[in-house]
Amino acid sequence: MATFLYKLGRFAFRRRRLVALLWVALFALAGVAASSAPTAASSSFSIPGTEAQKAFDLLDERFPGTSVDGATARVVFKAPEGEKMTDPAHRAEVEKAVAALESGSDQVASVVDPYRAKAISRDGTIAYTQVSYKVSGMELAEKDREALTEAGEKAEGAGLTVEIGGDALQAAPETGASEVIGVGVAAVVLVITFGSLVAAGLPLLTAIIGVGIGVSTITALASTLDLGSTTATLATMIGLAVGIDYALFIVSRYRAELAEGRDHEEAAGRATGTAGSAVVFAGLTVVIALVGLAVVNIPMLSKMGFAAAGTVAIAVLIALTLIPALLGFAGRRVLGRKARKLTAQAGDKPNMGTRWARFVLRRPVAVLLAGVVGLGAVAVPAASLEMGLPDDGSQPTSTTQRKAYDLLSEGFGPGFNGPLLIVVDGDKAAADRTAKEIAGLDGVAAVTPATYNKAGDTAMITVIPEDRPSSTETEDLVHTIRETSGDNVHVTGATAMNIDFSQRMNDALVPYLALVVGLAFLLLMVVFRSVLVPLKAALGFLLSVVAALGAVVAVFQWGWLGSLFGVEQTGPIMSMMPIFMVGVVFGLAMDYEVFLVTRMREAFVHGERPGQAIVTGFRHGARVVTAAAVIMIAVFAGFIGSSEQMVKMIGFGLAIAVFFDAFVVRMAIVPAVLALLGGKAWWLPRWLDRVLPSVDVEGEKLGGADDPAGGGGKERELVGA
Repeated sequence: MATFLYKLGRFAFRRRRLVALLWVALFALAGVAASSAPTAASSSFSIPGTEAQKAFDLLDERFPGTSVDGATARVVFKAPEGEKMTDPAHRAEVEKAVAALESGSDQVASVVDPYRAKAISRDGTIAYTQVSYKVSGMELAEKDREALTEAGEKAEGAGLTVEIGGDALQAAPETGASEVIGVGVAAVVLVITFGSLVAAGLPLLTAIIGVGIGVSTITALASTLDLGSTTATLATMIGLAVGIDYALFIVSRYRAELAEGRDHEEAAGRATGTAGSAVVFAGLTVVIALVGLAVVNIPMLSKMGFAAAGTVAIAVLIALTLIPALLGFAGRRVLGRKARKLTAQAGDKPNMGTRWARFVLRRPVAVLLAGVVGLGAVAVPAASLEMGLPDDGSQPTSTTQRKAYDLLSEGFGPGFNGPLLIVVDGDKAAADRTAKEIAGLDGVAAVTPATYNKAGDTAMITVIPEDRPSSTETEDLVHTIRETSGDNVHVTGATAMNIDFSQRMNDALVPYLALVVGLAFLLLMVVFRSVLVPLKAALGFLLSVVAALGAVVAVFQWGWLGSLFGVEQTGPIMSMMPIFMVGVVFGLAMDYEVFLVTRMREAFVHGERPGQAIVTGFRHGARVVTAAAVIMIAVFAGFIGSSEQMVKMIGFGLAIAVFFDAFVVRMAIVPAVLALLGGKAWWLPRWLDRVLPSVDVEGEKLGGADDPAGGGGKERELVGA
């Protein structure tokens, strides 16, 4: 591995113009493809094999053209104090609004007249009209949403209170300027780390090119592959973070090789062969974690994982080829001014990483206990984790969606916001019998008369629960209907779909965790030639991800420090959050494990004692890993400013998880455990050593050529006894 990448790095350095031209051409080609591609709709949300999905499929077959899974909106009207919606003046205004809604968009499938449908509260103060669309909320054009809001504004001008809810108002998430702030913080950290604008600019430039190619490709294929906007957001988030980090590690190693007295081409080759090997394996762990999301068998999630994995693969290829090419253009400017004058003494002084490693070696038990107990305390809220999918009830109280939700609850009951759609595969007698049975169940507020298809062999029944959509009582009602009704009765609708989604995520968590951690464990055994080091890496990851989930629960469910992070409304944690964090955070956590411990392994292979190897690894890697973690935290934290609750929660969760994993697990717990294990940390049974392939991540085969430091001798000299 190291030899091949060494040759690749030297080739890219020598043929830098060709390599740079190829990447620029690819960047331009992806941009042109994205700009000329048809506008993508939202990714269709389906959960194959679930009861709710079977019902939707049956409706598509038996009720063709009804757009049962199209967008809906509820325009809610409330009369002024002391007046009623049945007053002639108010009725006239509502009828005008209904007419405006019907003619406002060619995507409108139907509009319900509240007076004909008797959609007026018992006290007569609240009424609503339901608008059904032919397409999903993300497929609606801006003019369609404007027509919806304008109809409500006219009625509001006549003295009525008008609020609008439903997924018709759903739009692509806006992340705003926060992403730019994250990149800005990354730039500052890189300048401080390298002391050179050129060296700082290389990781940023290559990360932007990589993300540009990845996201442009996603945009170009979005319509064909049914990719939603969240797919590109995730790819941007992860692509920026790993793109900067991978380039950072190779540039840092290149500078270290120059400090050892090697010429530029040799330094580029060695940096690509050693740090590049770590990049390949770190990238593989991220790709495994993201592609593994397909285990959940939810197409939307699988597509997000594959797209993000593709962006990570591009980041790895750029780090291995474009970075060495750009280093050829940069020359000695990649070094700071002081480093240019004192190149030979660049690594002689003990740095903060050296001092910290020696501190941990002196007090390994105390450091280990502090790290484990601290993360354990943060993880406590995770025991109270409540999962669900966001609805209008989780929106900030200032939004019209939340106000419409509250008005409907006030006028018709909380369950009115999450009606259940019952699909009966049978004749009128079967539908009547089903409606009667459901009406007698606890937790049912109302059951509407059945609607039949033309053939009369399928019926739709709407059931209004007594409780809100996200309550456990409503979930229990869904399960009760499914258990007591026959195989010809299916429960669907947004509420039932959310329940099935949460169940699917819970069921998939353990198999997914076993697959991802198992494959990565094998991969790390190959990298480190050890059993205990990969085991320690996996356990450390589990500790950091549970602690991160605890922090997410504390902020987004309990509301602790919620105002600081822009959380206006607390509620259940998204059901996809645990499995998503396991996938993404595991891949990213292994990055730091590979980068930091590979350097220790390299020193150990070159003859240093276990304790010396830990110090050497920290002397060379701690500063860079710290910078990489700060950059990754800044990039992820930038997404906390998103208008979309899901993106905000993911950004916070990933940022805090990287903080815990990099600074507590990898910087404290890992060296403490390695110090306690000593030479046993690198133990591998002989039979397993013979079976595992040798990939030479440490670059041991490169030790002889052009090595003014004499292999690992200089490290041994500097660390001392």
